[in-house]
Amino acid sequence: MTGVPASAAGGTSGAKSATNASGVPGAPSAAASDAAGETRPVRGGKLGAAAVNQASLWNIANILTMVRLVLVPGFVVLMLMDGGYDPVWRAWAWAAFAVAMITDVFDGHLARTYDLVTDFGKIADPIADKAIMGAALICLSYLGDLPWWVTGVILGRELGITLLRFVVIRYGVIPASRGGKLKTLTQGIAVGMYVLALEGPLATLRWWVMAAAVILTVVTGFDYVRQAIVLRRRGTAEREAAEEGAER
Repeated sequence: MTGVPASAAGGTSGAKSATNASGVPGAPSAAASDAAGETRPVRGGKLGAAAVNQASLWNIANILTMVRLVLVPGFVVLMLMDGGYDPVWRAWAWAAFAVAMITDVFDGHLARTYDLVTDFGKIADPIADKAIMGAALICLSYLGDLPWWVTGVILGRELGITLLRFVVIRYGVIPASRGGKLKTLTQGIAVGMYVLALEGPLATLRWWVMAAAVILTVVTGFDYVRQAIVLRRRGTAEREAAEEGAER
């Protein structure tokens, strides 16, 4: 024991803590010390955390999603240039469509692998997916290359399942099935083949690929409806059981 009062011994450190990084006495410092001598953030620390979270929006996954959104109007312009039947412009439109489809694969993979999932990505990613596919289908039907009923079936299914997911989200999340992923791949290939000005056997082949895409679209749509019904029943039963347990 030195016999020195605690207030005197802490005088020097107390004076230092009252001076901020710029050397101005009395200004609040970035962190304060607790009784155990450990540093803790002051009130302003939440603002710094919010800034970090906001900066995280500009990650590679979200940038790819935004690129896909920007490609949608560009694709439409290329698709309809010179009346929409010029093979060269259709080839450029196909390139834009292909890039959009490829970024769709990579942005989700990057977000899950490197923990880059954000609220913006959850909302923008499905919008970008449906925007590029919807734009391609509508352009093809407008040009007379694809029957309107095909466009109606595919877009109706996509919008319906999206709404269904929101309806049952209180009970749980409907996971993407293998059939759904196969449907997306088949749709992308079929639409891409229609975007190109194909002739001969390839033009016949694309009809069969589109037929497979339509079948998968309908079948997986009914499967998602089945999953939603099961999820809702299970969630309702669990909630009723919990209420009965609380009453007891």
